[in-house]
Amino acid sequence: MDYDHEAHSMTFVSGFLLGAMVGAGIALLAAPEAGMRTRKRIRRVAGEFRDSAGDQREDLAEGVKDRVDDDVRGARKRFLVKRDA
Repeated sequence: MDYDHEAHSMTFVSGFLLGAMVGAGIALLAAPEAGMRTRKRIRRVAGEFRDSAGDQREDLAEGVKDRVDDDVRGARKRFLVKRDA
């Protein structure tokens, strides 16, 4: 049950950040600035988004790995207890 809540929270946060980045991109395109300046700003924001997404992916992968490791340890422990009993 706790795992489902964590997954739902991560999905919400990811969706929120994606929406914020898309909104920022649209705002930059609609801003009354010179084309070159707008393109530079879009490149900068896109780079920040790419970096942020990479960090989130790494954090998520690490969390999943830790969760799987914990579950495997627990399963081994239960197996050994049943086998010894």
